[in-house]
Amino acid sequence: MEAPELARYEVSEASPAPKAEQGRVVTLADVLTASRLPMALAFILVPSSGVRLAVLAAAAGTDLLDGFIARRTGSSRLGAFLDPVADKLFMASAFGVVAFSGALDPFEILAVLIRDVVATIAFVATLVSRRPAAIPARIGGKAVTVGQVLTLVAFLVGSPYLRPLAWATGAIGLYAIWDYQKVADEQRQALGK
Repeated sequence: MEAPELARYEVSEASPAPKAEQGRVVTLADVLTASRLPMALAFILVPSSGVRLAVLAAAAGTDLLDGFIARRTGSSRLGAFLDPVADKLFMASAFGVVAFSGALDPFEILAVLIRDVVATIAFVATLVSRRPAAIPARIGGKAVTVGQVLTLVAFLVGSPYLRPLAWATGAIGLYAIWDYQKVADEQRQALGK
């Protein structure tokens, strides 16, 4: 059975860098990106909402800063791979805490993470099919990330807007999936496949 067209393309949310890789193995942007991996674990292990809020702020800050630095100073192959992985692992860990708390139903968690789930499936499909193609970050994907962060903030502060934010993020996620699929189709047509 053939995988859906979206699954043929790596949905990468790494920020495109205008400068050449210049043979770099590890950059400052990579270090910032990698710092989100222990933050994902910290979010799970710390019991305090206040500390979790600080971890979330640090993770969001490194996500903004690593892309900025990579665009200004150049990127590495490691960073292009690690950035979306670190982002997805952090969000999976954080929303695992939300799911375990019972603050959101499983379908609400799935709604918030739908873009990440589809992107992960697409990435695995590109590895299996050996036809990788990077799709640069798009505004819809960035809006999903903002929605996810706001949903986590609502969870941590006990906001009554938690559920509406989760569903709004899910709706934006569906738009982002559609948008990435459209770009993937355009790339496929440009390659004559």
